[in-house]
Amino acid sequence: MKIDKKDGKPAKKKSGAARPGRAEAEEAVRTLLLWAGEDPAREGLRDTPKRVVKSYEEFFKGYGEDPVAILSRTFEETDGYDEIVLLKDIRLESHCEHHMVPIVGLAHVAYLPGKRVVGISKLARVVDAYAKRFQIQEKLTAQIANTIQEVLQPRGVAVVIEANHQCISTRGVHKPGVSMVTSHMLGEFRENPSTRREFLAMIQTRSCTAG
Repeated sequence: MKIDKKDGKPAKKKSGAARPGRAEAEEAVRTLLLWAGEDPAREGLRDTPKRVVKSYEEFFKGYGEDPVAILSRTFEETDGYDEIVLLKDIRLESHCEHHMVPIVGLAHVAYLPGKRVVGISKLARVVDAYAKRFQIQEKLTAQIANTIQEVLQPRGVAVVIEANHQCISTRGVHKPGVSMVTSHMLGEFRENPSTRREFLAMIQTRSCTAG
């Protein structure tokens, strides 16, 4: 599914096809079970189509969220704070758009405030809004950074994602333990090497824990 570059929402289908209903989705799951060699009518699988569709509602809830709206409420009272704002180790769960299997990892999101800052929970919600869709990691990284840059208009944005892909660990080349790292730097994080080094050093430090 194509994503509108401006607001991150799903682009309208050119074919004009309507979204299938729940019954159709459940029937599709039954078809896959049959294709795999199973009997959807047996006790252990009888309610599986309903469970799968309910899971998909959670896995892909990002299609119903607007990342721009999430970032719309900002604050200007910062007493002149102009250093890096970093939210690190954000748990990330997505699905590969090529094989429909999980991508699980961590996102690190930073920005250099201009005139406004945003609540830190909103940064995590933007990550989820894009992650809870079919994705490739490169696009996901860029979408998060570009949206923050567009809405907050900071002096710079940096996003790094480290993730494991089950499409490489459980199928194909079968390489468990392999992680993929992507980054997208904008503004001062791209143009100023010292600012970029500071950000990279910050995401490598140990996370704080409550005492």
